[in-house]
Amino acid sequence: MISRTEAIRLLNDNITSENMRKHCLASEVVLRAMAKRLGRNEDEWGLAGLLHDIDVEITHADPYTHGPYATNILAGKVTDEMLDAIVMHNEVATGKERTTEFQHALAAGETITGLITATTLVYPDKKIAGVKAKSVTKRMNQKAFAASVKRENILECEAIGIPMNEFAELAVSAMQTISDELGL
Repeated sequence: MISRTEAIRLLNDNITSENMRKHCLASEVVLRAMAKRLGRNEDEWGLAGLLHDIDVEITHADPYTHGPYATNILAGKVTDEMLDAIVMHNEVATGKERTTEFQHALAAGETITGLITATTLVYPDKKIAGVKAKSVTKRMNQKAFAASVKRENILECEAIGIPMNEFAELAVSAMQTISDELGL
């Protein structure tokens, strides 16, 4: 498995969008927090969060190639479980449903970062420090708010034993630890 330093280099070589890099960093800390909560390998889960969108610019976020294309970049550099979760975070491209804990965790973890970021940006100061988990869960039910965020992916947290309220708290807290890097 590659080191975080190598993963950051790989990310920077393949992702030019600053916002996408921030999304990947947010996904990394959320996945690390989920791994800690579930007693899983924090480095492995964190790196999966960091690298899950490694092919998004190459594939132009095409729903039929984004995810599986990552194997061209990551094969032999990450564990098979990481690669599987990365490929399956976009289940549309595979034609399969997510079934493993790691797959559900990555789908839920990377998706909630968008909802949290959108919630932060409607706050007057646009700072994540003031965001409460309750605000995030309230916005889960507002379909027009951050409409592109797939709520069903976020709710996959429950499939791995983390209730939505707890998941929102875990994810907000994790993202608050890197607020400066996220610019929030």
